[in-house]
Amino acid sequence: MVGYGTIGRRIAEAIAVQPDMELIGVVKRTPDYKALIAASRNIDLYALDEASYELFQERGVPCRGVLDDLLENIDMVIDSSPAGMGAKNKAKYENYGLKMVFQGGEDSSVAEISFVSECSYEKAYGKNAIRVVSCNTTGLSRLINCLDDAFKVKQVFAVLVRRSADPEETGKGPIDAIIPAIKIPSHHAHDVNTVLDVPIVTMAVKVPVTHMHVHALEVKLGSKATREDVIDVLEEASRIILIDLEDGLSSTGRLFDYARLKGRPMGNIYELMVWRDSIKIDGNKLYLFQAVHQEAIVIPDNIDAVRSAMKLGSKAESIRITNATLGITGRAF
Repeated sequence: MVGYGTIGRRIAEAIAVQPDMELIGVVKRTPDYKALIAASRNIDLYALDEASYELFQERGVPCRGVLDDLLENIDMVIDSSPAGMGAKNKAKYENYGLKMVFQGGEDSSVAEISFVSECSYEKAYGKNAIRVVSCNTTGLSRLINCLDDAFKVKQVFAVLVRRSADPEETGKGPIDAIIPAIKIPSHHAHDVNTVLDVPIVTMAVKVPVTHMHVHALEVKLGSKATREDVIDVLEEASRIILIDLEDGLSSTGRLFDYARLKGRPMGNIYELMVWRDSIKIDGNKLYLFQAVHQEAIVIPDNIDAVRSAMKLGSKAESIRITNATLGITGRAF
């Protein structure tokens, strides 16, 4: 693992419970509280470079070496470093002959394929470089792929209400403002099209919250469907959960509280959460609201990307194992 931030630490925890994977070490730039927590969990730490290594030594934080020391002892690297760093690190990874998984903050050109488990597993099988797309793209792609399989999606329009920063990013994001992404479509439409060939337009705004995104969607279906048909299809999807207002799940704040009460590590919600009450059919158009936990939704896809690249099993096998180890059931209760 290179990077131990919002995504990296969750991937590391997920790898630790896989029966066919081993976490050899984690690379960090600074010996901060996250490094101390990792060390307390017996995760072997590596510094990014010699300057970084000196910082670890000065702080007395256990460190087994630098990035190159780790790379020469692994089969595959998952890069979850800040956006743009993965592309800079790629040549080094290639020099060690490693398989690579990058995150959605990187440009799609960093990898041979953009990845969402349900959409890309077979196409990514045996590839050397895979990019797991962003949280928003993962959420949109999961839903669209599921609907397309059942009803043939003709067009998608989505408005994304985005959190402005992750909880720890106290110096980032609007404090008392809503910031629209003026360019239409927003970049999310292009990113979805690196995974799925579907006409899509997206608009996005940032709001001053730290937990989760909400999407409002209009989906034009190619075949006739009732509301009950859509509900049946979504209930069968293992990484989509239908949630109900009568259970009190009326906001992202309550969804996050739900995850903590469920005992999910770090409050992780790996699934796409769709409000059942919002599902409406008008002619051939489907409308709904869905919520995306930006810190966790891509974690199972990272695990599946490793299996796909390393040829460790079929899509069905990988999704089954990942879901079982992470407690993903496709049901709220």
